[in-house]
Amino acid sequence: MGLTGLFLISFLVVHAGVNACIWANDGGVLFNKVAHFMGSMIIIRILEVGLFAGIFIHIIQGYVLEFTNRSKRNIGYKINLGNRGSKWYSRSMGLLGTILLLFFIIHWKQFWIPSRFTGVNEVLIDGKEVHNMFNLMQVTFTEPWVVTVYVLACFSLAWHLMHGFQSAFRTIGVHNKRFLVLIQSAGIAFSIIIPLAFAMMPVSMYLGWVK
Repeated sequence: MGLTGLFLISFLVVHAGVNACIWANDGGVLFNKVAHFMGSMIIIRILEVGLFAGIFIHIIQGYVLEFTNRSKRNIGYKINLGNRGSKWYSRSMGLLGTILLLFFIIHWKQFWIPSRFTGVNEVLIDGKEVHNMFNLMQVTFTEPWVVTVYVLACFSLAWHLMHGFQSAFRTIGVHNKRFLVLIQSAGIAFSIIIPLAFAMMPVSMYLGWVK
């Protein structure tokens, strides 16, 4: 669970970096170039298979862990400590993960499937025709409900990471108090910055801040 979590955390950094290219405000030229590179390079395509495997393994592990924990606690505690015992988001990882799974299905349908199978309009850049993923983002994020779903998913991602980031390091054996303080601080920062960056992408598109 910890290893697949850290793998997916590294993917989030790359994905956020690629998508941040939309803020170049060059009509999507830089973003389309980078998206084409990521979609056409054989090494990246191989890693993509590993990414999907990591996602599905993480999902399966998460549900197995959730059901196992619940099956061992048929009788609840007499005193509910609430956040004094553990944070609500650490007790709600199954729910937050399920929300993210539903979001992934929508996201894959809107972007990954068209780019790989059903086709995307192409644009000429440097004499080469590439998928106009920037235009696909512009069209997709004209719908208020889509923007709302993406922003809510980013909130779920933030809370999921708030527990999952530091928990992943604990799982692989990082118990030194000095390092734990550093990891917890880095985890809080990561849990805010990355989801906020992702949330601002559809918002920026919808409000016309990027063109």
